[in-house]
Amino acid sequence: MAEKFERHRQPWRADEIQKLHTLAKKGMPLRQIAKALTRSEESVKERAKQDGLGIAKLH
Repeated sequence: MAEKFERHRQPWRADEIQKLHTLAKKGMPLRQIAKALTRSEESVKERAKQDGLGIAKLH
């Protein structure tokens, strides 16, 4: 069963964006980044794309 995320459609805060950039640059996989940010994988993927970040495809 998929995890529920209470933050659905919530705007990204500056500290979350900074954490996303940090984790992505460390090479952390998408699933782990999503869990660390309590965001859906799709949300994280979309934000990373907006910011021009590459995220590891490993799970």
